[in-house]
Amino acid sequence: MSQLSRRRFLLTATASTAATVLLKGCVGNPPEPGGQTTTTAASPVASIPADQAPEVTTIKLGYIPIVEAAPLIIAKEKGFFAKHGMPDVAVEKQANWGAARDNVKIGSAGDGIDGGQWQMPMPYLISEGIITDGTKIPMYVLAQLNTQGNGIAIAGKHRGKNIGLQLEGQKALFDELKSQGTRFKAAYTFPKANQEFWIRYWLASGGIDPDADVELLTVPAAQTVADMKRGAMDAFSTGDPWPHRIVADEIGFMAALTAEMWKAHPEEYLAVRKDWADAHPRATKALLKAVMEAQQWCDDFNNRQEMGSILARREYFGLPEEILMSPLMGQYDMGEGRTIDDRSMSVLYWKDDRGSVSYPYKSHDLWFLTESVRWNFLEKSYLDNAKALIDQVNREDLWREAAEELGVAAADIPTDVSRGVETFFDGVTFDPENPQAYLDSLRIKRA
Repeated sequence: MSQLSRRRFLLTATASTAATVLLKGCVGNPPEPGGQTTTTAASPVASIPADQAPEVTTIKLGYIPIVEAAPLIIAKEKGFFAKHGMPDVAVEKQANWGAARDNVKIGSAGDGIDGGQWQMPMPYLISEGIITDGTKIPMYVLAQLNTQGNGIAIAGKHRGKNIGLQLEGQKALFDELKSQGTRFKAAYTFPKANQEFWIRYWLASGGIDPDADVELLTVPAAQTVADMKRGAMDAFSTGDPWPHRIVADEIGFMAALTAEMWKAHPEEYLAVRKDWADAHPRATKALLKAVMEAQQWCDDFNNRQEMGSILARREYFGLPEEILMSPLMGQYDMGEGRTIDDRSMSVLYWKDDRGSVSYPYKSHDLWFLTESVRWNFLEKSYLDNAKALIDQVNREDLWREAAEELGVAAADIPTDVSRGVETFFDGVTFDPENPQAYLDSLRIKRA
């Protein structure tokens, strides 16, 4: 795609988004995947029965400036926390994932945070003390914040080399770089978590060993654009809007959306310290209700222009609004002449093609633990004891209780903790009833 065409695509996407009718307030009916709903005016704060009133009016939640954080920011900005009796919730930007980990370790009592947005399986790694210097900080996973909204961006120097979703037959390119002493450098925002998993899966599916054939780097999300511009990396995996900005700034192109790799995949989660939730059970459900309402609001595409305006603010993402709007509307200029205009491929927060986004399926937690074993991030014993660990950390029961109290339709409350068999873009399947079969089917693994 020429520079002129690319700019025209971005301008058209932004203009069409700006023309959308904006209706502020709470969502009336949750949207179908990628669809729109009729939005109703915000209702006044309801009187909260004494037996449901939260024990506290505040909690400190951390977030990283990527679209996964939107439900937390919107719950604050649109008054959903206040509506459910928690007007003093603090939503605090974290410098990076390492800072979020350190801040949840000390908790709000130590001027840290009580929980917030997390990549998987960070809540498990924190609970087990694996990334907290051996100090176990038990966590509860309360909800999935979103699906999709991620991509793998490639530096412009690799244009025309056929680096796309399918890498089969491309190993020679990686071997050549390695033989020249300049291994392909691929970055993600935190080690041993989902954004590293996406890039590892993508590489391994094409016969490229992410440990032997590639140099892997950890780079904060907001730093990825500058680092790619100065030639410090060949690829990175992170959440929108950063991959999209690579194309908009003509620094590179996008090889794939994670929605192309695994449609309706699990992405990032709301998790809090166990001690906070146990001490404040009603506040925990109030927090969940507020986030659920925010997720419904975010999934109404009539609200996405306003959502982009809020996220773009200096105190949140600090980005030009137009950089956010195209991916929020499912409009991607992938570079190299490829475009995607499909709302079902965008970031979604409440419902997708498989049903509930917000509900934290235990089968997804099992995949993250299995993938951790695949790359030897976790010992095999974690897979052997996965059910017990997941039952300790994943509190889908609290999600169900909050959903019922909120009046979520029964059809939108999953009846099974497993979403069933998952299928990836390369034809590999993951059956949560037999994770070992998944491991056995993978040609590149450390397990």
